[in-house]
Amino acid sequence: MTLELRLLATPKAVPELRHHLRHHTYDVRLCATELVTNVIDHVGEGTPVTVRVLGTDDGHTRIEVTDPDPRALPLLLRATATDEHGRGMALLDALARRWGVEQGADRKTVWCEVEGLNSRAERGC
Repeated sequence: MTLELRLLATPKAVPELRHHLRHHTYDVRLCATELVTNVIDHVGEGTPVTVRVLGTDDGHTRIEVTDPDPRALPLLLRATATDEHGRGMALLDALARRWGVEQGADRKTVWCEVEGLNSRAERGC
């Protein structure tokens, strides 16, 4: 099943996105909202984004967030205990099997893959 949503990256859009993803796992909802929050923080509030959630051939779930700024790339930071920012991509890195960025001339897509339900069942989780 593929889900595609076009929205403006605003703080109000984050809980709305969680609602649209309510039938997906917590990890999917968290990764998708972290990616949209990253757009708000580093590209700008009100940026148009496309969020896609789709199954992969190996039974996992891929989350993609596309925005129109190919230059503002996500960075994996190691936040200290007192830092107020810098944990979003670290959280995504910890939850995701893998993640990356696909750049185009006029856009970028930040994506990640999380474990699918079948994979959890096979591991006995």
